[in-house]
Amino acid sequence: MTGEGEKRAMQLEICVDRVESAEAAERGGADRIELCGNLVIGGTTPDPELFRILRERLRIPIHVMIRPRYGDFCYTEEEFRIMCENIRVFRSLGADGIVCGALRPDGTLDTERMREMIRLGAGGKITLHRCFDLCRDPFSTLEQAAELGVDILLTSGQRERAEDATEMLRALRERAAGRLLIQAGAGVNAGNIERICGATGITAYHMSGKILRNSPMCYRKEGVSMGIPSIGEYEIPETDELEVKEARRALNRISGAGWSGFCEGRKGWSGL
Repeated sequence: MTGEGEKRAMQLEICVDRVESAEAAERGGADRIELCGNLVIGGTTPDPELFRILRERLRIPIHVMIRPRYGDFCYTEEEFRIMCENIRVFRSLGADGIVCGALRPDGTLDTERMREMIRLGAGGKITLHRCFDLCRDPFSTLEQAAELGVDILLTSGQRERAEDATEMLRALRERAAGRLLIQAGAGVNAGNIERICGATGITAYHMSGKILRNSPMCYRKEGVSMGIPSIGEYEIPETDELEVKEARRALNRISGAGWSGFCEGRKGWSGL
């Protein structure tokens, strides 16, 4: 497997919230995982015990999501205190990177809190997560992230799906100019990675590769919901190894073709 010391030309990160999903991601060819809790609501801070298990089993890097709750990214002092403590905990347990972000009420990046979280995550990679996609001005926020020392910027180009924001993603990559890595996420899969890459030149991708597994429960109580009514209790979202393998193959095809060969004839291509 590829670790931090051996970089592929095209990087594939898989977001997971279960042991089974993480192991499927590694078998499928992921370069690293983003470990979360509760991906069904967009991902929150995972349980440290889940991290400990995966740290023992996986050979690929583990980046950990720091997000205390579902919803927006404007946090109270208590929420921020919890986030800082979680960063300390996961770095002490051996996390290779921290995935975090915070916004001010006016939609600008909370640079003071970001600076503190980056300080606590020192020695590991820092990803600014998709709070970026809710910020007021993406280009000024990118500049702030670069100045703060963020390593990776995960974004859908401020749209629901990355494939619908290729012009913005391309502009962000060009503006970043290698100062940080633009990583495209949201709706990314094996079927659209090549199109997104051809339109943007982005070399790092983030996806879940989820399919729905049927619960082993035989008895199923009707009319009672344990959470969000639209989410069934008896379907388990889980990363599928084959989905990851297909995405890995697509990225390998791009690398194998070479940039000029892959992008030949693609409208608007300006290289890397």
